[in-house]
Amino acid sequence: MKKIAFLFPGQGSQSVGMGQDLYQEYGFVRELFDMVEEISKINLSKLCFKGPMEELTMTVNLQPAVTVINLACLAAIKKAGLTPALSAGHSLGEYGALNAAGIVNEENTFKLVYRRGGLMQRESLKNKGAMHAIIGMNIEEVSERVEQAAENGIVSVANHNMEKQIVITGEPKAVEHASSLAAEKGARTVPLQVSGAWHSELIRGAEKEFREFLETIEFNEPQTTVLFNATADSCIEPQEIREIMTRQLCSPVKWYDIMQKLLKEEVETFVEVGPGKVLTGLLRKTKPKDYPGKIYSVSDLKSFEKFVNENL
Repeated sequence: MKKIAFLFPGQGSQSVGMGQDLYQEYGFVRELFDMVEEISKINLSKLCFKGPMEELTMTVNLQPAVTVINLACLAAIKKAGLTPALSAGHSLGEYGALNAAGIVNEENTFKLVYRRGGLMQRESLKNKGAMHAIIGMNIEEVSERVEQAAENGIVSVANHNMEKQIVITGEPKAVEHASSLAAEKGARTVPLQVSGAWHSELIRGAEKEFREFLETIEFNEPQTTVLFNATADSCIEPQEIREIMTRQLCSPVKWYDIMQKLLKEEVETFVEVGPGKVLTGLLRKTKPKDYPGKIYSVSDLKSFEKFVNENL
């Protein structure tokens, strides 16, 4: 059996129309939509298939929307008989990884992301935030600029996506300052279209309530390995995993470190499970040219059938 890693996308992977052919094809996908709509009281099938994009992109809607597509793609793959040796998810996508490893069931996964999205949206309305991508600088160089700019307010690293693609987050003025310091040294900086400063101190107000909510949800020992955003490492203790998921709200996503670990583990097949191709794009630029692993993305019926046909 090939060593397969499942990678689950997060916010920023959404598109209008996502999941529609899977919904039409499979009763179990319709059941997932019914379940998340019952929990969230949001008409997610209409939002995912028809939009509008502005409404779909609101964090409180987006988190359950992306998650239901992630879990729909996952359910199809699992029903076909393919399971991962390892899983990881980018930020919100980490909840797909929790489900893939049997740590949290489908219903509780939806409850968690719906609550998380509501709390994050609430904090983003209280504290205006910004996020910029810094391209062409390593993590040490970016961290140095962030430290300098922190005199102007809250700013920190949000995501380490590739060796030299790092996202910073925080108060708009401080983020602008860090960004301009990076640009002075030749980095390319790109302001991101986000509604809040995710993975920053500006979301800290959500932490206590989210921790308390996590305590009401059943967590099991993982059946397969998950590499977590906050640690770039695995963990098997359910209570410790709850704590890691609390920390994940405000700590940086160590995606580059997770990808390095998967490469070291000699994963043979990588599959992005869910909408878009953000994670496969990052991986293609990160893995060495001579690395033999194959990369797939499963987001609809056609890509699902291709992946299954080539791997069963």
